[in-house]
Amino acid sequence: MTRTGWAARLALGALATALLAGCAGKVEGTAVSIYDNPFTVAGLPVSSGPSGPRSGVPDAAVTIENGNGGEVDALVGNAITDIEAYWERTFGSIAKGSFEPVSTLLSWDPSERRGPDFCGESTFDFINAAYCAGDDVIGWDREFLLPELIDTFGPMSVVMVLAHEYGHAIQYKSGIVSDDDPGIVFEQQADCFAGAFIRHVAEGNSEHFQLNTSDGLNSVLASMVLFRDVDPNDPDAVHGSAFERVTAMQIGFSDGARSCTRIDAAEIESRRADLPQFFDSSDDGELPVTAESVQQILRSFDYVFGLSSPPELDLSGSDLGCPDAKATAPVSYCPATNTIGVDLEDLAERGAAPESGSGPFEADVRGDYNAYVLLASRYALAVQREAGASLTDPQTALRTACLAGAISAALSPTNTDLTNNPDEDLVWLSPGDLDEAVSGLLSDGLAASDVNGNTIPSGFARVDAFRTGVLRGETGCTGRYN
Repeated sequence: MTRTGWAARLALGALATALLAGCAGKVEGTAVSIYDNPFTVAGLPVSSGPSGPRSGVPDAAVTIENGNGGEVDALVGNAITDIEAYWERTFGSIAKGSFEPVSTLLSWDPSERRGPDFCGESTFDFINAAYCAGDDVIGWDREFLLPELIDTFGPMSVVMVLAHEYGHAIQYKSGIVSDDDPGIVFEQQADCFAGAFIRHVAEGNSEHFQLNTSDGLNSVLASMVLFRDVDPNDPDAVHGSAFERVTAMQIGFSDGARSCTRIDAAEIESRRADLPQFFDSSDDGELPVTAESVQQILRSFDYVFGLSSPPELDLSGSDLGCPDAKATAPVSYCPATNTIGVDLEDLAERGAAPESGSGPFEADVRGDYNAYVLLASRYALAVQREAGASLTDPQTALRTACLAGAISAALSPTNTDLTNNPDEDLVWLSPGDLDEAVSGLLSDGLAASDVNGNTIPSGFARVDAFRTGVLRGETGCTGRYN
């Protein structure tokens, strides 16, 4: 977050209107959205079974150049086989002609000085997985990158990486991109194609792999957070933020491979339009959690929503002794008294930046917005209370996450206008804040919970609700979660 600014107001009336419209008139037959049931993931049931390689299924017969016959190469061979089976059936939906598999699969040990070349370059010290369009080769580091991914996120993270790289191959083979397209287009489309394949696995259609839609899918998303662009000021940052990468993956997972072909520079820019893209040279975007900053951000929320009865702030702790809601540390909302209670020390710990020396495979994105998005979610409960919405059902949890996303976007500096209020002391969004929110939603879900802290089991659905609010605003929330 960054101090000072004036964000665009949101229309509370839209929520009240949507709630009223939901109970007006008699409807013969009901059109059911895949989002109406909070216990589904883009239409799939939330499952908690096994994730990873299927037991008892023989390894695929795949030719891998420079392979060592080990478990990692076998995992990759099985993944490539299933990815190619998916594209054999799907390619015709996005392009003319027939699907042609990648010509060569190449494995290497980056510690070997005399290892093979990949795309004309030595693989010594090349800790990566990639697609080389010129030679039509997919290659990977079998000794460092992939084993670390397996240890940290599970084997399905490797499948996700390979589905992404195969997505690049599909781009070239289908001709849907050209060398003139910005790098971010290549990466967002590949993330989207990977998401479409991951849904194929979650639906039970993969020969060698299975994926549950709770912690299994959460781990896949967490691995994407790891490989985000950390510094938006870096001209070589072309993979996208964690928020952008997860968004592209969810588009493919929810809407299929054909939806990925609609991702181009204009579509990406439309998603970025109102969001901060660069750090100011004098500001790292971190606003430490203090009594003053909490009061300041609550004033910002008051301005954004313009409630007739904004909630009071109590900094004495999160347990307010509320008669109609449970305490939810480190931030609670009590409907009876219309009060937000804050355990300042606990909240500050949530918003603390990671200690130096964190491992290279640390996907827990920590920073001030880990804390402030919790405040936004409890404030969103006050918004729903004023609109007459339920605060204690699963739909509340998704609506809360969505409204938290809407207020986050409303606090973007591109929505700032100090013309009429030059002395307003508010805050606005900084680059990286949305990544921190996504990480928090995947890990504990309090920002997507009802007034009693009950959240929904799918991190995918929690993040999907939040990004709906960010990208479509309050009207998007009311239309989807009324």
